[in-house]
Amino acid sequence: MPSPSLSTRDLTIRFGGHVAVNSVTCDFHPGETTVIVGPNGAGKTTYFNLISGQLPASAGRVEKSGEDITRLSPSARAGRGIGRAFQLTNLFPQLSVIENIRLAVQAREGAGWSLFRPAASRRDLIRSAEHYLDAARLTDRADMPAASLPHGDQRKLEVALLMAMEPDIYMFDEPTAGMSLDQAPAVLDLIGKIKADTTKTVLLVEHKMDVVRALADRIIVLHNGELLADGPPAEVMGSKIVRDVYLGTATEETA
Repeated sequence: MPSPSLSTRDLTIRFGGHVAVNSVTCDFHPGETTVIVGPNGAGKTTYFNLISGQLPASAGRVEKSGEDITRLSPSARAGRGIGRAFQLTNLFPQLSVIENIRLAVQAREGAGWSLFRPAASRRDLIRSAEHYLDAARLTDRADMPAASLPHGDQRKLEVALLMAMEPDIYMFDEPTAGMSLDQAPAVLDLIGKIKADTTKTVLLVEHKMDVVRALADRIIVLHNGELLADGPPAEVMGSKIVRDVYLGTATEETA
């Protein structure tokens, strides 16, 4: 197995007297899709926030390819190749879909975020943006303002933006949340394309077991902020303790 692309070592965060994530140690590897599951309040999203830098760790560390990045900002971690799916509030809602993707490509290329330079002067950026637009099956919505997209297409745009940044590590927090049954396959197909690239590492927080089954190479289970189980899907999902604390009583996470 290749060296870990991402590791957490005794990663912990406390909010007053409450320990939300308690000494979690895990390695994540290229070519592996890990789905993080657990009941409400298990610490899944908090663990994600610690990895991507939205929350500061109380103890322990985060490593990217052996480099300690625990004290780096979210933007600095993104610069190291850790990508977390964009939320619509982080977009330019009044700009078109293609312009949003172009700006993500510009950020990756270090070309700045100018909205005033004529697009024709950077046809390479437009061609790259069109590539991700096509991958997300949003070509027919290229000129629509991002804010006007239906929810399912907003989710596809979030994934397209993340793909345009070309990170080494992709992080998705409930990527199909709020989507109808007919909308979800398009997003899962996009994640499947990322998963097929064995140089990439994919992490998902998910509660829908059909999504877990479709994507997971590995499942880790958090319970009360602690690592309860870690292994192949069949092994983890067949574990009695996991069924007792999660599979039999799972509800949609609200935090």
